[in-house]
Amino acid sequence: MTEFENPVRKFKKKSYTNTSRISKFSNGVYEIVKKITGGKVLTYKQVAVKLGNTGLARAVGNALNKNRDENVPCHRVIRSDGNVGGYASGTEKKTAILKKEGLKIQNKKITK
Repeated sequence: MTEFENPVRKFKKKSYTNTSRISKFSNGVYEIVKKITGGKVLTYKQVAVKLGNTGLARAVGNALNKNRDENVPCHRVIRSDGNVGGYASGTEKKTAILKKEGLKIQNKKITK
C-alpha cells in the first residue's frame, strides 16, 4: 500500500474490487477483465456481452475509467474498431503496456 500525505489526513491506496464501495455492475466488469491474460484483449462491447447486454459498452468504459485496483488490467480492453481507446493514465501509456505484452500496434490500432 502506498500512503499519500495530506495536511488534513493520510490516505492509503487500496484495492476496492469486491467491496461495498463499488457497484455490483463494476464488480462484474472487473471480474471479467481480470480473466484477460497478457497479450490478449477484449473490446468494451465483448465485456458488455459477457455481462448480458451489448448496450452496456459505454458503461463498461466508465467503470474501467474509475477503477483503481491494479489487479484489474484495464489496458486490455479496447474499442471495437481496434483502436486502443482511452486509459486513465493516458493512451500512450496504454499503448506501451500493450506493446510490452506482445501486441502489435500501428497508428493506435491493434494489428494482427
